[in-house]
Amino acid sequence: MVVGTGFIADEHIGALLGRRDADLVGVVDTHAGRAAAAARRNGGVRFTTDLAEALSWPGVDACIVCTPNGSHHALALAVADAGKHLLIEKPLTITVPEAVEVADAFAAAGTVLMAAHTHRFYDYGRAVKTAIDAGEVGRPEVVRLAILGDWIWPDWRAWVLDPKASGGHALHNGVHLLDLATWWLGARPESVYARGRKQTAAELDIHDYLEMVVRYSDGSVAVCEMSRGHRTGGVGLRDVMVLGSEGLLTLPWNGDGSPLLSERGFSQVPAPGGNGFAVQLAAWLDTISGQEPAMPVHDAVLAVAMGVAAERSMASRRPVLLSELGIPDRHAPSPGAPALDEGRTA
Repeated sequence: MVVGTGFIADEHIGALLGRRDADLVGVVDTHAGRAAAAARRNGGVRFTTDLAEALSWPGVDACIVCTPNGSHHALALAVADAGKHLLIEKPLTITVPEAVEVADAFAAAGTVLMAAHTHRFYDYGRAVKTAIDAGEVGRPEVVRLAILGDWIWPDWRAWVLDPKASGGHALHNGVHLLDLATWWLGARPESVYARGRKQTAAELDIHDYLEMVVRYSDGSVAVCEMSRGHRTGGVGLRDVMVLGSEGLLTLPWNGDGSPLLSERGFSQVPAPGGNGFAVQLAAWLDTISGQEPAMPVHDAVLAVAMGVAAERSMASRRPVLLSELGIPDRHAPSPGAPALDEGRTA
């Protein structure tokens, strides 16, 4: 069952429909028209606006939640209470206490919880992790990760632009980079120092351009740059650098395709690659089947903490220690799950 039928839900449903070992039972959305339209698009499955009703449908063993960030806490607790497994869009929640409560609820229920940090499952994320784990750069000391793009929201009414609904851009999009860099380094983050700009317009209630510096317990550093305010339209650039004690790994700007500038503006000629949503779904289903999680719950809680720290840092203009955020010892971050086996695909 999929809860929330916005554009990101289509990515999850597409991955699900490509599986032979899982079926889409139905969809849930607070807007009846959206729910009905999504049901029609996907073979006439069941639909409702009532999550409790959907959780009681026969055949529902697990849920994928694709709703605004601020709704995650209540929805996740309802799924845990119903005894279902959950794949939930990142961030897990928008506060650390909520993230801890959700993690504890699924631990008590004995069901699988996974946050959809999809960049861990794209080819580039897995390739960098594999190279680091293989010792190809020695001990990693510095990560620089930049993901730069333009405006992706439909208009000024988008919920992402409301910090009460999204938690701010560090939690909504910046959390991808914070989690990925931390996964690559395999070290415990100690502080986040961030600054943000309202690049598109001063009227924005969030920062759509972020610079975030994370310092780790082993002395390593991650510098993360995230933008949704770049021009021209269609721009989508990514840069990766990992400096280690014995080498340097880079993925240049055009490592994910070729930028194309013409009189019509900027476009991207994509490189062939795997479907991160499909690989992510396979990893979640594997965890339900008893395999080790590729995205541990503790890492999802930690990602929330880093996003919150970045937002607080921008507000206070100082580094924020992760120890200030009250993460319980039982949710201490994992040392970094290994990269997925390259043979595991959806």
